[in-house]
Amino acid sequence: MASTISAGARLDRLPISGFHRRILWLIGAGMFFDSFDIYLAGGILGALVKDGWSDLRLNAAFLSATFIGMVIGSFSAGILGDRFGRRFTYQANLMIFGLASLAAVFAPDMWTLIVLRFFMGVGLGAEIVIGYATIGEFIPPAQRGRWAAYLSIITNTALFAATLVGYLVIPTFGWRTMFAIAGIGALAVWYARKSMPESPRWLESVGRTEEADRVLTGIEASYGRTLPPPQPVSGAGPVRDPGLGVLFGRPVIRRTLVATVINVMINVSIYGFVAWVPTFLVKQGLSVGSSLGYTTFMSLGGPVGACLGAVIAERLGRRNGLTVASVVAALLGIAYTLAPSMALATVVGFGLFTCIYLMVALGIAAYIPELFPTEYRLRGTGVASTAGRIAGIFIPQGVVWLYAEGGVVPVLAMLVGALLLQAVCVGLFGIETRNRSLEALRPDAADPGRDLAAAPAER
Repeated sequence: MASTISAGARLDRLPISGFHRRILWLIGAGMFFDSFDIYLAGGILGALVKDGWSDLRLNAAFLSATFIGMVIGSFSAGILGDRFGRRFTYQANLMIFGLASLAAVFAPDMWTLIVLRFFMGVGLGAEIVIGYATIGEFIPPAQRGRWAAYLSIITNTALFAATLVGYLVIPTFGWRTMFAIAGIGALAVWYARKSMPESPRWLESVGRTEEADRVLTGIEASYGRTLPPPQPVSGAGPVRDPGLGVLFGRPVIRRTLVATVINVMINVSIYGFVAWVPTFLVKQGLSVGSSLGYTTFMSLGGPVGACLGAVIAERLGRRNGLTVASVVAALLGIAYTLAPSMALATVVGFGLFTCIYLMVALGIAAYIPELFPTEYRLRGTGVASTAGRIAGIFIPQGVVWLYAEGGVVPVLAMLVGALLLQAVCVGLFGIETRNRSLEALRPDAADPGRDLAAAPAER
């Protein structure tokens, strides 16, 4: 193909500016309320049982409805985002979970709330697929991994925020107020995002080149000064929609499998260990208050891991960073089972939480969206995310069985095995994406082996 000036080349030569910060906060705000809505379930379910509205069986149905909705949302977001655009899809999913959350404020009974939670789940599952993929399409290569980690930091603060707000709000104002906060926040972000531009990369990929040029011209005009000239790239321009099957054809299937492994293994880490730590500690004889205190300290590893991702994403790289973090986390998992005291176990647990959320920042936020070209980026991300969400449905049952068989040691053995599998898969079959344009990362159908090549030297 002849070389030309592409939307990607025009975006990649732009210095970081207020435009990029605005994009970060618009996407980040939506993902914050997405995570807030997910994490509010813990406090609300306890209040529902206390009020006589629900029981353990209905609470389980509430959680299952959430996951089923998120599976559908993850998959559909990939299809719709590549077909109708990033802007349309993230606005639609915000509207879905925003309106469903507001409707939940007026739910007359638990089964109505469960049905509404399913629709919330559809929107919640879509947001994470769209958000991480979209931010990367605006940020230049040398900063892309770091800014994806910034987005992960914003998203991960929602766990602490939901816990704190629930502690302050539910006892005084009731559980309905939590859904009101999530719904109003989501719709406020929906309104603010109306001014956010569509991704020029996507517009160009579907042949809407005049619209892509108009968006790019507006972005460039915001600088008010002469900009560096864009570099010609090979193969720019519209591409025929390859359909869903491209993800499982040669040479893309290697990337699809790597992305799927990362999503599933990170879900094993979160839903097979992180979510169970308070229960494990209570089972070991600690009081509920003490277990929550220790868990709160360990959970600080979440934002620390995301911040660490921002530091090393452009230094160590995504593939190397994920491989090293997986091995270190596996070693910490072994150390957790051998810790001679609760104090030392808590310190080790903090380190393990840090590594897990470092993997979220490097893998789910930065790496996976970079593996797929613009015309099927959301489909690839969505399929991998769907696999992770499905795993999230079944992992808790596996944890219950393993714990019944031998306590926390078999559970951690599962975690260590998952982390080592991830390290091997990413280390052997992953590609390095650091400091490379998204267009340069396109898989080469004529030479699938090129995917195993090392990243080029930094320019």
